[in-house]
Formats: sequence, structure tokens, C-alpha cells
Amino acid sequence: MYDMLNEQPLYVVLTIVLICWVGIVAYLFKLDRKISKLEQQRKK
Repeated sequence: MYDMLNEQPLYVVLTIVLICWVGIVAYLFKLDRKISKLEQQRKK
């Protein structure tokens, strides 16, 4: 593990950034589903 951190720091940073983006996309998808559900309830 420490060898990878010392030899390839770029990959570590890219992995962390990728994890952050996946989390943001998942949150926005979940939020969109909740808003859509609320909009449909309001139309009734």
C-alpha cells in the first residue's frame, strides 16, 4: 500500500476524485427521484 502511495500519487488522487464524483452523482440521482415523487403527489 505504501509503495503505491510513494510511486503513484496521481492514481491515488484520481481514485479519491472518482469516488467523490460517484457520490455526488448518486446523491443527485436520489434527490431527483424524491423531487419527482413529490411533484407527482402534488399533481393529484
